[in-house]
Amino acid sequence: MSTYKNESKDSLQSLESSMPVLAMCYDFDKTLTPDDMQAQGFIQSVGYDEKQIKQFWQESNQLAKKNDMDNNLAYMYKMIQEAVGRFYVTRERLMEYGNQVELYEGVRTWFERIREYGLEHGVRIEHYIISSGLKEMIEGTEMAKNGAFKKIYASAFMFDDKGVAVWPAQAINYTNKTQFLFRIQKGVLDINDPGVNDYIRPEEQRVPFRNMIYIGDSDTDIPCMSLVNVNGGHSIGVYDPDSKNKDKVYKMMQHHRIRYYASADYTDGSDLDTVVKQIIQKTAAYEALEQQYVRNKHEAESHR
Repeated sequence: MSTYKNESKDSLQSLESSMPVLAMCYDFDKTLTPDDMQAQGFIQSVGYDEKQIKQFWQESNQLAKKNDMDNNLAYMYKMIQEAVGRFYVTRERLMEYGNQVELYEGVRTWFERIREYGLEHGVRIEHYIISSGLKEMIEGTEMAKNGAFKKIYASAFMFDDKGVAVWPAQAINYTNKTQFLFRIQKGVLDINDPGVNDYIRPEEQRVPFRNMIYIGDSDTDIPCMSLVNVNGGHSIGVYDPDSKNKDKVYKMMQHHRIRYYASADYTDGSDLDTVVKQIIQKTAAYEALEQQYVRNKHEAESHR
């Protein structure tokens, strides 16, 4: 239980604003949920049975290859085309599918519980989604509705004046995911804000890379994992707790993409929970020292 429960709202906000920020960034599919979000209701609703789900993705990938097309744009196009004559693809319908997505054990309570743990240790936790999946579906999850995420960066549709999806508004693939880490670093969260290219002195960065955790499951997360890793942050690979197949995390560890790996078990006391809490403790100690360094540095520079 948080030690701040009896504080007033204003004093809590003031206290939080003075704390260092630790940004926790997550992939979504097979990181927070056991399967692709589109395969948990949508694909079935456009005529593919459980045995044909792989066929949907194969056809989508063939479409991309045939047209020299981004794979994410291809699956978004195919979703709309397959729905023709069946139903309109609207934001509300996609959110309904998102609400049906199965989540790994502990995910529903994870975000608030970790945020509370951070506050108890003097660290402000912010949760971000960086996913090639669909923003509208993620927004339909219970956690998103409850305000768990500071920002959701994901592929998204543009909707016409009738609320029907007509065009991709954003397509996020494994390489352009990294831009969002720079946005988080500088506090420039709007995807259209060119300020992300501005130079900011290391001590003025809102969330330095050392204060980032990236949690993902596969090769598509490698650019983000590597960027966080080489800059002093913490990349964590997760694997399915049922299959216990660690091949991907072993490979990422051998190639220095991640520093840690754990089962995608988000319950209190799990291996993943323990690692993240240790990182929070380390962040609290390191940032106290870093603040002392910056104070000494500025004082010394002012006496030149």
